Amino acid sequence: HSGMVGGQAMDIGFEGQFPEPHEVSRLQHMKTAALIQFSCEAGAIMGKASPPMRAALASYGLQLGLAFQIADDILDAEGNAAEMGKAVRKDAVAEKPTMVSVLGLERARAQAKVLCEQAVRHLDLFDEKADLLRQAAEFAMARRA
Repeated sequence: HSGMVGGQAMDIGFEGQFPEPHEVSRLQHMKTAALIQFSCEAGAIMGKASPPMRAALASYGLQLGLAFQIADDILDAEGNAAEMGKAVRKDAVAEKPTMVSVLGLERARAQAKVLCEQAVRHLDLFDEKADLLRQAAEFAMARRA
């Protein structure tokens, strides 16, 4: 209940409601952000990274996951179905709570940018070795599909 299943239950339970931004952030933390954080931390574990490096990669993954989900919600709200290759505006039709629905497009866009910048700052101790991860963060914010 405190992991991905709990996040999914919150997501379904909030449909048609207007939760507070911190509640939407919590459910996104438990779902998308948890997946990306796990991926980054798993890589650190398999690469036998030091505890500070492991923590930095986990923090990067968490912040990137939150930013990625907001960017995805923005694409759903204003994207082009032909360009994306999938239906758009599904969240609004289903009355799903997203950062776009609770903050509005511009504030959600600003929040995603801040989260992405925070994510990238966690990579400072890796110097140029983390450039691919920095590029992944840039891609997450710039993607159109």
